[in-house]
Amino acid sequence: MTTSTEVYQGQFGEFAITDSDRTGVIIYRAGLIVAALSFTIGSVLVLWQGATPFVVQALTPLFAVFSLGLAISLVTIHIYLIQLHRLLQLFWLVGTLSAVILALTHSEPLALVIYNRPVTLLGVGFTFAALTGIFFKEAFCFNRFETKLLTPIIPLLLVGHLVGVLPVNVEQILLAIWTILFVVFAVRKAIQPIPPDIGDKSVFAYLKQQRAKA
Repeated sequence: MTTSTEVYQGQFGEFAITDSDRTGVIIYRAGLIVAALSFTIGSVLVLWQGATPFVVQALTPLFAVFSLGLAISLVTIHIYLIQLHRLLQLFWLVGTLSAVILALTHSEPLALVIYNRPVTLLGVGFTFAALTGIFFKEAFCFNRFETKLLTPIIPLLLVGHLVGVLPVNVEQILLAIWTILFVVFAVRKAIQPIPPDIGDKSVFAYLKQQRAKA
């Protein structure tokens, strides 16, 4: 049985973890699970059936759900540096707006537009840059092997496709690895204790005071 607050000793003093804090972490993880699930479904469809009409049509709503889940996580994630937090949110916004514009200005399904015109990754790719930022943060904070691998794999696949240096089979392998590790990450986040995801709230309070004095 948990109480409404728990008091911890932080770097700059004591802080309390409340039910509201726990709810925020649960929402953060739920967003990641939604993103991971929609991404996995899309990847499995592509790797299993290829670019069939059904698959390429299905990828658009799946990307929308993925983007929504990622947005929820980017709102509720705990990052000490507010500038980095806002940068990841800006990345998501740029990527999402780019995807919406591409979807509205092309008759082809969004997946085909992006795949056949790699230069579009200069816009849509920012969404995945935001995801990579989450993985980098998680790797730094929790030293997880899957996030250490995901952090370079995502830009390797996207930049490799952008400049046209990766064979299709290599892209498929990287996508499969990305998908598996994303699922591992989401599952491990779901069962991880909640307080570590909240972090040291005394640091947040200290940084807020420093910004107020600036």
